[in-house]
Amino acid sequence: DLDIFREALSERTKLVAVGCASNAVGTINPVREICRLSREVGALTFLDAVHYAPHALIDVDEFGCDFLACSAYKFFGPHIGILWGKREHLQSLSAYKVRPAPNSLPGKWMTGTQNHEGIAGTLAAVDYLAGLGRTVSGNSNLTRREALALSMNAIQQYESDLIWKLIDGLKDIPSVRIFGITDSTRAAERLPTVSITHAKLSPESLAVQLGAKGIFVWHGNFYAQPLTEALGLEPDGMVRIGLAHYNTTMEVGRLIETLQKLD
Repeated sequence: DLDIFREALSERTKLVAVGCASNAVGTINPVREICRLSREVGALTFLDAVHYAPHALIDVDEFGCDFLACSAYKFFGPHIGILWGKREHLQSLSAYKVRPAPNSLPGKWMTGTQNHEGIAGTLAAVDYLAGLGRTVSGNSNLTRREALALSMNAIQQYESDLIWKLIDGLKDIPSVRIFGITDSTRAAERLPTVSITHAKLSPESLAVQLGAKGIFVWHGNFYAQPLTEALGLEPDGMVRIGLAHYNTTMEVGRLIETLQKLD
């Protein structure tokens, strides 16, 4: 709610930290507007793009943020953390580091020997995604960034079709309650992640029964505990269904059919 956010902002605000998208219900936050409003009061902005990264193109210039963090494991790479920051901030801020570490960039923000294997795996994951863009365009000469822009656009379109097929199917199951945006006119505001509860089954029981059918979901609060508390869903949480570009309409149909049989 940007109105509440505006009320909370003041010249005393120094840092605004916000997620680009909810890993629990798939809602995309209006980070461009949040960053703009934060700049107006002189506050820095830190974006958590972990759940956003595998589904949409990250453009820090377009976002207008000061810092952005994500992890390669979400976009099909290894477990490695990624931090982007404006050079002037990374240079001026003090880093918690050992004394022998350099005071210059990027070394001042690196603790000891880097995870070289993880870095190589991250590059491979980025190249895989870029390869999708070259395949979609039929142009093998695209730069990595050009290819990524095309691939993430294609992924967004494909995943949007999948998630709305899923949501439409879930709406027809009386015992299922959907959390997150269900209005297709707001499709641009959500990712292909949806959470549900079942009137007759606990989240854990539902997840176990789906797992027995070869359908992988997760249950709990997914570290989004303030949200599940606000929704009155603690301690059981929800069942999270996450789709990606490698899922198919057939798989979505099988999930819906399985839930219908459990109803």
